[in-house]
Amino acid sequence: MLWSMVSNASLRSNRTTMEASPLSINTLCSLIFCFHSSQIDDKEFDIPQVDTPPTLESILNELEDEEEPFVLEDTCVLSTDNMDAHSCETSSLASSDSGDPAHLKRKRKTVDLNTTVHGSVLRHNLLKGISAQIVSAADKVDAGLPTAITVSSVIAVGTSHGLALVFDTNQALRLCLGTKTTGAEFGAVSALSINHDCSRLLCGFANGQITMWDLANGKLLRTITDAHPPGTAILHVKFTDDPTLAVCNDSGGSVFELAFRRMMGMRSCDSRCLFSGSKGEVCCIEPLRAPPDFRDHPITHHSLLAMASLTKILVIGLKPSLKVWMTFPYNKSDPSSVPQLAWHFVPVQKTVNPVLAFCKGDIVHFLLVKKEESGAIHVIKQRQLHLSCDIISLSWINSSTLVLVDSREKLLVVDRPSQEVLETLDLEQVQLVYNSRHFKSLATGGNVSQALALVGEKACYQSVSSYAGQIVYLGTKSAHIMTLRNWRERIDCLLKQDHFVEALSLSWSFHEGTAKAVVGLFGDTVKRKGVISDKMVEILCKFAEYALKKCPEQGKIQVMEQHFQDVVPVLVDYCLLLQRADLLFNQLYDRLVENMVAKGVFLEALESYIVVDRLGHLTTPIMRDLLAHYHDNGMMDSLERCIVHLDVTSLDIQQVVQVCWENQLYDAMIYIFNSGINDYLTPMEKLFAVIGPPLREGRSLTDEEVVIGNKLLVYISCCLAGRAYPLGDIPEDLVVQVKNQVFEFLIRLHSADLSEEEEVFPFIRTLLHFDTREFLNVLAMTFEDFKNDKQALEYQQRIVDILLQVMVDNPDFIPSQVGGLFTFLARQLAKPDNTLFVNRNLFDQVLEFLCCPDDDSRHTERQQVLLELLQVGTVVQFNEGRLLALAEKAKFYQICEFLYEKQHLYDRIIDCYLRDPLRKVEIFSFIHNLLSMPGYSPEEKQTVKDKVLQHIQVRAYIHMLHQIVELIHTNYCRGMTFPEKYHHSEATAYLLEKKGDIDGAFSTLRLLTAGRQSKAEVAGEKQDEGKIQRDSTLTKVKDSLSDIINLCNRSSHNLFQQQREALWFPLLETMMDSQKRVNKHDAKHTSEVLKELTMKVLNCMSSFISLPAIIQRILQDPVYGTGKLAELQGLILGMMDSFNYEQILLETTTNLLNHDLHWSLAHLRAAVTRGLHPRQDYCNICLQQYKRRQDSVEEIIVFICGHLYHVQCLQQKDSGCGISLAAHQQWNCFKCSSSHGGRGGPSIEPNRECSTSLAQVSIFVYDLFFYASFIDSFQYVKPTDRHTILQSILLTTTKQVFLPFSFIHSCSYANSGSRGMLEPIPAHIG
Repeated sequence: MLWSMVSNASLRSNRTTMEASPLSINTLCSLIFCFHSSQIDDKEFDIPQVDTPPTLESILNELEDEEEPFVLEDTCVLSTDNMDAHSCETSSLASSDSGDPAHLKRKRKTVDLNTTVHGSVLRHNLLKGISAQIVSAADKVDAGLPTAITVSSVIAVGTSHGLALVFDTNQALRLCLGTKTTGAEFGAVSALSINHDCSRLLCGFANGQITMWDLANGKLLRTITDAHPPGTAILHVKFTDDPTLAVCNDSGGSVFELAFRRMMGMRSCDSRCLFSGSKGEVCCIEPLRAPPDFRDHPITHHSLLAMASLTKILVIGLKPSLKVWMTFPYNKSDPSSVPQLAWHFVPVQKTVNPVLAFCKGDIVHFLLVKKEESGAIHVIKQRQLHLSCDIISLSWINSSTLVLVDSREKLLVVDRPSQEVLETLDLEQVQLVYNSRHFKSLATGGNVSQALALVGEKACYQSVSSYAGQIVYLGTKSAHIMTLRNWRERIDCLLKQDHFVEALSLSWSFHEGTAKAVVGLFGDTVKRKGVISDKMVEILCKFAEYALKKCPEQGKIQVMEQHFQDVVPVLVDYCLLLQRADLLFNQLYDRLVENMVAKGVFLEALESYIVVDRLGHLTTPIMRDLLAHYHDNGMMDSLERCIVHLDVTSLDIQQVVQVCWENQLYDAMIYIFNSGINDYLTPMEKLFAVIGPPLREGRSLTDEEVVIGNKLLVYISCCLAGRAYPLGDIPEDLVVQVKNQVFEFLIRLHSADLSEEEEVFPFIRTLLHFDTREFLNVLAMTFEDFKNDKQALEYQQRIVDILLQVMVDNPDFIPSQVGGLFTFLARQLAKPDNTLFVNRNLFDQVLEFLCCPDDDSRHTERQQVLLELLQVGTVVQFNEGRLLALAEKAKFYQICEFLYEKQHLYDRIIDCYLRDPLRKVEIFSFIHNLLSMPGYSPEEKQTVKDKVLQHIQVRAYIHMLHQIVELIHTNYCRGMTFPEKYHHSEATAYLLEKKGDIDGAFSTLRLLTAGRQSKAEVAGEKQDEGKIQRDSTLTKVKDSLSDIINLCNRSSHNLFQQQREALWFPLLETMMDSQKRVNKHDAKHTSEVLKELTMKVLNCMSSFISLPAIIQRILQDPVYGTGKLAELQGLILGMMDSFNYEQILLETTTNLLNHDLHWSLAHLRAAVTRGLHPRQDYCNICLQQYKRRQDSVEEIIVFICGHLYHVQCLQQKDSGCGISLAAHQQWNCFKCSSSHGGRGGPSIEPNRECSTSLAQVSIFVYDLFFYASFIDSFQYVKPTDRHTILQSILLTTTKQVFLPFSFIHSCSYANSGSRGMLEPIPAHIG
């Protein structure tokens, strides 16, 4: 705006100071003339029309909203009492940029208390009076452009023509120090400093001079020309806390101490060099200056000075003698980065000590300086602050907040404890003054180093000055001041922009003490929270008024609802946080009721707070409106959820009960009866009255009746367990009473509404007919708590007697229901503290049922129950022989094991493990434990050993050895004697390899191979002997060589090159020596076979050893070294042929896999996209409609055959199979499988036409190659056996997953060849 370019203060200043007023008026007139003469398009600049143009007087007399008189504090108070300590201990998860337009447009639908809003933290003011007079001085008296600024209780501005302008707190020019003549001699003012009592001003100049001025009268006190070497500019000059001591830094990188003396009326200055630029150029200095409250701090007696060179930081003490206290090198950073230093006294652990913040680049370091009682100074490194910008200015604005400026002239407000950026401002309009000319020392000839000149490009040390929580920035034509806003200002800034949600969030952070950079909150916590709460109440009222005012009067109802949905939850949430339900239900609700849409949104918004128990009591009018609104809009489920969480005293019980019955809100009805009038039986009577009649009549239950039955079971379970329904707990003084009442109700002989056809115990019968298994589960859980309660044990016995009376020999119950009862009884009888009594005949029936071989359902559960009975000794009088026969017939192998162990028949237990598919793999653990543990006689152990040897077969031998290795790896000697005793070198090598002794395993197999080669050589010499014996011997040599090659292949991956050569070359030499001996005897056939085997070794070792090393080793052998080139050529060509063969094999296999995978995916896609038409619209198990409720989300399964099932029904049918319900489980049609003698549940052998999932195909491919690799790794199994095993695995696997034959053939071909190169294929598959 026009009037923002001129300061009122300048017009009101003293007319004797440089004719400020005429200058300002002339400038204003010229600006007005330019303004009117310019052609401005109102539409382009969006200038609003005004009725009456402003006059010149109104412009001059008007203050901006943000404009405040610039008042500099005379003292800097920094005590722990006035300090905002709580802001130092907080952290935040997010920040908000108040200048982000996108942020202003965001809508908040819900209140997120984890998001911290900071608002506008800094108040940015233009010092209009100072700015105007800087421009005026440059134009009128040729004072030059501003070059430096410093602030204390006055502000001093240096100019490029050597003048220093001093302004008071009203921005009036008090002094103009210096003349243009001295300016022409000394050059520009390059540095300024004011002492602590604001009586002296030091000016440093570009030509190297320093002057001292008296600020009381403007008198020049000293002119210092010899304090430092000539020809260098003054970069910094600063007072210390001692008024007679100052320090300066020149463009040569040196630092000097200035000691001021006055003797006999003569003023003098003594200079001492503190740091020479020849040791590293210093470009920034900062003495520690204590605020008035800390002038007596013990650290001040040392006059600490921080110096920043281009490579490190130094902290030295000037008193009592010069001493270096600390040096700290920089991290690697950009050479052009500007070092920064800033001191501040910070409270740490109830003490206040100075902290030095310094940086060079993007990392700010903090050093805590403290003085010990011994007098030593300790420097402690604090946590670093990492930023993503190059910092050119660093200032403290309070003890926990820093203000930084980066190289893009972006101002960052950073909270040091949380390292969070609170606000970002753009200083581009400030046009900061840079000190590059002085760092380059252009006034004295530019005699500076390139490194210092490079740093000077971004140096703006003299353009930033901080004092008493205020920071002043000097621009080329203006001066700006930054201060922290107080907490009210920050909130009001958001309110002015109608950001009510953000204002409330910021207010709440003030309330909870999590806000950052807080100013203006004093007193104790309770008082602060009270003040902030009042402010938040004011904001909430304004927000409600604003929402009603801004509500769209016309348009879709959805638009109005969305408008209030963005407002109402915020109002409710903050009223509850402030615990001001009176404000919510009286003032705010009374205002929102005026708008029907707002009223509805308000009532619906209460639900989310009621169900999480944040709101438990409603006023009578609110409750009445809530019932009416939810009822009229059909939101009965929401109403029920609200009722069960509300305090009963706030409800009209009669009205609510009536609404619950009319709308079938059974949970709410039970809650009201229980909590309101302590009646736990009436709800059960009413629920039984609903489901009892249809069950007695044999009719199928409707969806609503099924829901009621399930609620009834859960309600009974809660009452018996001492829990309230649907949530909470029954009062402790009522737990026993309620439990007894429920038991008495269940065992009633007749109901209150007795009819002629009613049978005895109607309530238990109803529950058994509804869901036998779940009712028995409820009883089982209840009986778990019956221990020392005599009355409860009587109820337990009574209920068991009633169950037996009602269900046994009753045709109304199917065998599976009676079986469930028997299982329930068996579990109760198996408890160690069982007190139930069951007659002998009934107990025999239970055992007969548990051991029934014709019933496959719940096989594992029945076996476990019987085992528990045996373990507690309940089956003492039962015939063990008959029980054993029943267990074997039912395939209860754990029962058989228990009985055999009781009879010490441990050898028969081995048969139990072998027959039990679930525990077959545990047989080796059993054998190991029995043979190694004490307590078994030698005869018993010998019988077990004999039984084991009977069951050992060639194919299972390797697998058994692998298991033995895992079991007895801690007792290696015992494991080694077993295979050595039976002369199994392969097994010995296998054990050695598992132990990690590769060399031992290699030596064992090498000896075996050498022995078989010797036999082959002898057989080759005897030409007259049969061909069969010779071929058999050569076959054994091939098998032995394959074993040792596989060992080398497996081991080479984990060996170094030299270790690989030590492993492979002895094998190659063995083959060459054998071939040499055979050549002497002229055994042609044997020689050819050994040559082929040698080629095989060469092919395999070429994958791990370089070809030149192999050829060199071959040439060193006499067999090839003295022979013809043709022999060597044959070896090399053979190796090349092998490479070509493997490449073709790999490409062929890859093509087959790609083709078959494409075919499988196409088949799967066709299967899953094909529609299925069910034969009927009901489940073939429960015979109910597939959609039992309109709002049901039940899952159904439709099979290719057309039969339809509920997933829950299939799971219940298969619940006793012991098969876990995995996510990728397949199902068989229960009806179709039952007609073929099978049963439903997870598919064991699905039809080939059933589609296979991609996950199953992937698992199959992986398992197929795993089996092939596993078989191929054991070369001591015969090739014919290996091929047969692979075919068996393929045939067995393809019963489960349908894959084309070409894929299976490729796997067989890749794994059954004699070349043994299997590794690349599964690697490419994976």
